[in-house]
Amino acid sequence: MAFGGLEKKQTAAPMAEINMTPLIDVMLVLLVIFIITAPLFTHAIRLDLPKVAAAPARQTPQTISLSIDAAGKLYWNGKVITLQQMRAQFVEAGKQADQPEIQLSAERSTRYEVIAQVMGAAQQAGLERIGFVTEPPPPGAKP
Repeated sequence: MAFGGLEKKQTAAPMAEINMTPLIDVMLVLLVIFIITAPLFTHAIRLDLPKVAAAPARQTPQTISLSIDAAGKLYWNGKVITLQQMRAQFVEAGKQADQPEIQLSAERSTRYEVIAQVMGAAQQAGLERIGFVTEPPPPGAKP
């Protein structure tokens, strides 16, 4: 490996550059190897695990379906109730050890004031899990 010419000149300076081409070639070869071998690491292994008795899984709490129509009427699991009845049922549900989850669905034209009253009543009763139910837009509709 010669870094200079064959001449023994005193004025010739040593070459101080690093040739990057071999380093890039090695890096590209490693990249190709990793791309090819990566899918091989995601295969499943079939195992026959022992069967043992385990503690029962934690049961999911009951779900309360609370709907609000455009006029502001409240529906507790499909039955019409008043705001006061809803507050009383929230208090009863808040006292349970396993608090239920409230799934709140409201029409698009429902006033926000009614939704805020329902959420406030649930919070005052100590209910923490409230989910909002929405419907996906029809296929081809613009958001």
